[in-house]
Amino acid sequence: MEAALTIPAWYYQHHDADYDLPVPEHAFGGWQKTALEFARDRTAVVCMHAWSAGNTPSDYPGWWRCVPYIPRANEVVRDVFPGLFKAVRASGLPLFHVVGTGYYSDLPGYKRAVELAGPDPDPPEQVEGDPLRDKLAEFKRDRSFVGAHNAADVARGFEQVDFPEQARPVGDEGVAANARQLLALCRESNINHLIYCGFAINWCLLLSPGGMADMSKHGIMCSALRQATVAVENKESAAEQLCKEFALWRVALAFGFVFDVDDFVEAI
Repeated sequence: MEAALTIPAWYYQHHDADYDLPVPEHAFGGWQKTALEFARDRTAVVCMHAWSAGNTPSDYPGWWRCVPYIPRANEVVRDVFPGLFKAVRASGLPLFHVVGTGYYSDLPGYKRAVELAGPDPDPPEQVEGDPLRDKLAEFKRDRSFVGAHNAADVARGFEQVDFPEQARPVGDEGVAANARQLLALCRESNINHLIYCGFAINWCLLLSPGGMADMSKHGIMCSALRQATVAVENKESAAEQLCKEFALWRVALAFGFVFDVDDFVEAI
């Protein structure tokens, strides 16, 4: 085993509640930071769902209207990813990419992942629908997300989606479209700790194929880089980006650790 990486890591002390207080959770220790050792040869960085979604609202107006984290994601791609990825590549840590739609099929790292993982299993069995259930789904699409007047722009955006140049895989870096392919890449490189960046921390990085919920089922520790992600925020949370804070808390509590990008780059 190679020498361990010592990285300042954030964790959340979710104890001890004090029932003498009006709010027992106010006694929790909360966010704590300490230097911990991680196995260099068992750790990889994974960039998930870094998409080129236009540079201004005029590119895809409807998409930007219902996904207003796009400008924040673009800022991360522009200002954080270049230095982070340069450091990861120079360190020798594997850099994997988890993708969404069909813009990656010719990449050598994706072809390798497909070969390693083998054929996909049948999709999950579906229950029988009914007309009222279909109407409810349509209501949600039209009135909740994405909005009937935005749907065409969102579809147009996904038809043309690609990597932003700052997040494009280099050489044969592993590219996975689902958990089986990402697991195959991890097994190939003997990885048991994935450190996630990308978009969005409370949505795709947790629950989409290849996200933390999937990979933790295989015994893989899943951590996150705080400054290298954003969250889906709502009307009530956006001003303070509270959804991002709650998602990072969930990562630190249920999956792994949270790292500051500068700490991580210096450590590797």
